[in-house]
Amino acid sequence: MVTEFVAEYAKLLVSYPDDIAVSVKNLEENYNEITIVANAEDVGKLIGKEGRMINSIKTVISGCKAKGGTNYRVNVESKK
Repeated sequence: MVTEFVAEYAKLLVSYPDDIAVSVKNLEENYNEITIVANAEDVGKLIGKEGRMINSIKTVISGCKAKGGTNYRVNVESKK
């Protein structure tokens, strides 16, 4: 559920939506890391000025934490 939301939301923000890939790693019990891989030109759009865009994504995901009890960390990487 969370990965689908992050992928669809990220695709709305970028110039190259086909390059968006989202993966989730389970680091510990109740702790996951979400990685958004985007085109190098779109990384800045996902992070936003002063990190506002990525912080808004994190805020929405924190609502999922309240429901399911799982903590999430969000990273943005450029496509290699």
